Amino acid sequence: MAKMNLSFEEMWEKIIACDQKYDGLFYTAVKTTKIYCRPSCKSRKPKKINVEFYDDITTVEKAGYRPCKRCQPEVEHSPHVGIVKMVITFLVNQYKQNLRLQDIAENVGLSPYYLERLFKQETSETPRTYLEKIRVDKAAHLLKTTSMTNMEICLEVGFQSPSNFYKVFRRLKNCSPSEYRKEFCNDELY
Repeated sequence: MAKMNLSFEEMWEKIIACDQKYDGLFYTAVKTTKIYCRPSCKSRKPKKINVEFYDDITTVEKAGYRPCKRCQPEVEHSPHVGIVKMVITFLVNQYKQNLRLQDIAENVGLSPYYLERLFKQETSETPRTYLEKIRVDKAAHLLKTTSMTNMEICLEVGFQSPSNFYKVFRRLKNCSPSEYRKEFCNDELY
């Protein structure tokens, strides 16, 4: 399976938000407790300096960590988890591209119809809405950490039109990109 292209800061944001979208794609290991968890684990969050991230269970367990009893990261909850992980990894790594369902299906070796049905059954959303969430997450991260314009961010994260970017961003974050940046900057000042 391909490695995900997420920075430490992005992975940290995912565990703070208990983001289920990234379960199985990386694991959070806590140096002080020697326990590893899924990104969505609801346990108390560790100090940032005590955290390491791993791409797979084998590597994290070889490093001496044991699975969390609360989120059970070593347990696969569905026979289709592998396919879903492949799709999500592809989406996370290729989110900047103009992706069609056909492109995603070809990557995992399934028909577009079957892929969409299976993905929706496992994640409760379509590959397209999942991709939009990834793009908006990336955009939010860029709004917080860069001085890029909204248009530059729109194109950087793979949206083809500014109107679609604003519409999807507002639907998922309940504010415009500018309002989001202003709110974040105000939090930073105080």
